[in-house]
Formats: sequence, structure tokens, C-alpha cells
Amino acid sequence: MQFQDLKLIAPILKALEAVGYTTPTPIQEQAIPIIFRKNDLLGCAQTGTGKTAAFAIPILQMLSYSKVKTAKKNIRALVLTPTRELAIQIEENFNQYSKDLPLKSLVVFGGVGQQPQRDALKRGIDVLIATPGRLLDLYGQGYIDLKHLEFFVLDEADRMLDMGFIHDVKKLIKIIPEKRQTLFFSATMPPEIQKLANHILVDPIKVEVTPESTTAEKIQQEVYYVKKNDKKDLLIHVLKEKNINHVLVFSKTKHGADRIVKDLAKKNIQSAAIHGNKSQSARQNALKNFKDRTLRVLVATDIAARGIDIDELAFVINYDLPNIPESYVHRIGRTGRAGKDGQAISFCDEEEYAFLLDIQKSIRMEIPLVEKHPYALHISGVAPKKAGTAKKSGRPSSTSRNGQTSNNAGPGGNRRRTSSGPRSENRNRTSSRRRDS
Repeated sequence: MQFQDLKLIAPILKALEAVGYTTPTPIQEQAIPIIFRKNDLLGCAQTGTGKTAAFAIPILQMLSYSKVKTAKKNIRALVLTPTRELAIQIEENFNQYSKDLPLKSLVVFGGVGQQPQRDALKRGIDVLIATPGRLLDLYGQGYIDLKHLEFFVLDEADRMLDMGFIHDVKKLIKIIPEKRQTLFFSATMPPEIQKLANHILVDPIKVEVTPESTTAEKIQQEVYYVKKNDKKDLLIHVLKEKNINHVLVFSKTKHGADRIVKDLAKKNIQSAAIHGNKSQSARQNALKNFKDRTLRVLVATDIAARGIDIDELAFVINYDLPNIPESYVHRIGRTGRAGKDGQAISFCDEEEYAFLLDIQKSIRMEIPLVEKHPYALHISGVAPKKAGTAKKSGRPSSTSRNGQTSNNAGPGGNRRRTSSGPRSENRNRTSSRRRDS
């Protein structure tokens, strides 16, 4: 199928051709006709599947059909998203697809001055992309009028839950018109998100393009067992051994992200960090330099990285493993996007074994273990397991660096086996609902 088969208007087809899009992704192919039929939609799709275009394209086309003429543009479509970076990315997509249409979009988010956003709202817009806090703030001040809303998109609903924004979402639902078309997207469907979807959707049609909580098939995954204090040296080793010139590295904390940048600087490796303590201009500059490939390494916390959409990003490194499996899925989804190949590399210290086991259970597979590297932890009493068994046994020694070998050769000649790592006694999950935006 081609985009013209979806009965798109000429200006949108021209815009898609300009950015090199000819064939719709599965989520686009399924969702666009449903939205055109004015049905509510429940989309269960992972990051990197093309879901932004899946809702932006039909919304823009349907808005362009409208015969409504008013003295000032009214907000007729609202896209609610959890982070600044993702909001900016979505607005860029709307602007790309609507460049030949008489429609105006605006993005509003916190961390920057309100006046430019207020001025734009006064002039009138058709599409508003917003984060919850700034949206409700501007609405409370009387700058946002949602009475004419026709389309409401709730994007990354599961991340809204993780970040503690569900209360804001419920507050917004009471504000917007009951008569509207609602498009609800979430990579995973935990019970509270399913309950929210049931509340705000009317007879929705569900589109699910990949199994819930699974990872993209084209992403090659592997894990390195390593002492916590050796992670910085292992990162340098992996960058050199795999000849990685462009990589997104995940840190669990803002302080940790800054420390990684300092460690890389000592080796003359260009890098920058994006997290909640960075100014919006610093975050955008770092992201721009990374997209332009003038920056080799971008270090990010989970929430700050939510809107990162990099073409042909081949590598993602989990310097720290997340303690929520869904976060792992979102992280590695930064690579292998739009059907491209990608590789996700994870470092796992002794305290993180419980997180690794939870991740493997969630994605229903065992992540291959790279055993032959200079900083390997010795694994005792563990036999190789078949992929998918996720059996939890054995315990590592925190003293030996002599990696074991197996019959499975990994990338670059490394020996690999499945990572049926031992269960750590420290299974207490720290509260990961961090407001690290």
C-alpha cells in the first residue's frame, strides 16, 4: 500500500513526498481510515512505529475540509503529551505535513516564558500540542479556549501515568467538550491506563501493531554484567570495540548523566546530557547537535529522552537498567525505528539483576549475555538457558574479571549466552515515578 491509497489530499501527499515518505507503516495503514470514519481509536503501539503521522495526517486533512469560517482561529485539535521534547517533535511533524495547508499549530510546555505562547494563542491556532502542566496553567489564566475542540489526542498515556500526570489528564477531560473524536495511544496497557481508556473513549476501534510490552523484532539486544564502578570504563571499551560514532546513552539519574559526560570528556569524546535540570535551550541545542551528528554521544534520563526521534540511530546503551520494564521498551525503541535495524546494549551490575529479570519476563525473552569483555563479572552455577525460559538462578561474583565462554559468538567475536542471571536479594523497586522532565 502507498499513501495515495489512503485517499489523502494532494497537499499532504506532496508534504509526505518531500520528507521521503511513500509507504505507510502498519499503524498508519490501519489507523488513518478509522480516524477518517470519525471513530474513537485505541492505539497500542510502541515508539518508532510512526504513530504521530497516524493521527496528525488525518486530523490535518479533516480540519482542512471544514467550511467553518470565523474571525479568529479556534483550537480544534488538542494533542496532550507528557514531555517537552515529545511535544516539540510532534509540532515539527504537524508543521511538516501541513506546510501547504492554511492551518496553524502551536506547542506549549513549561520551563520557558509564557509570553510568546500567550501571544500565539491570542492570534489564533488550529492545533495545540501541549504538556499537561502548562496547558492547565494557561487555561486557568483564560488564554486557552477549548469549547470548539473536535479532536483530542492523548499520546504516551502510560508515560503520563509513570510521571504522575493522570490527575491532570482527568481534570482536562472534564473541561473539553463531550462531543469530540478521541484518539488514545499507549505503548503498554496497565490496568489504570485501560480504565482511563474505557472512561474517555466511546466505542473505540483498537489497533495493536506489536504485542504489548514486547520489543521491536529488528532490534538486536545484548547485556554485559559489570561492576558498578567499572561501567564508565566498559562504556569507553564498547564505543571503541564496536566503532560506535552515534549513540544515545541512558542514565537513571540527572547527576549520573552529568557524570557520564565528564567521564567521556576525559577521553576526548564529545557528549552532552539532557535532563530536567538543564534549561530548555540547552536541551534543544544538545538534541539538535545530536541529530546533526556533530555530537557523538547524547546522555539522557528516561523522561528527557521521551521525544527523541533520530533517523537511523543504530545504537542505544542502557548505562543503568531501568527498574520498570516498560521503560526499557521505550528506551530501546529509540533505535530500530521505522523498520530500520538497531542494537540495544545494556550494562547490568549486581544490584540491577532483579530489574533485568523483570525486563526479560515482560518482553518474554532472555537477552543474550556478552561474557567476553575486560570488565566481566564471573557468573557461577549458571547453565545456558533456552531463549524465552527466563529462569532465575545462580549468583555472580563481584571480584573476578575473567569472562566465561560459550559456543555462541556475539557481535565482534564476543562470546554470548542467554542472561539467566541470578535473582538479587534487593528486589525493592525504588519509586521510579520521577518527575524528571
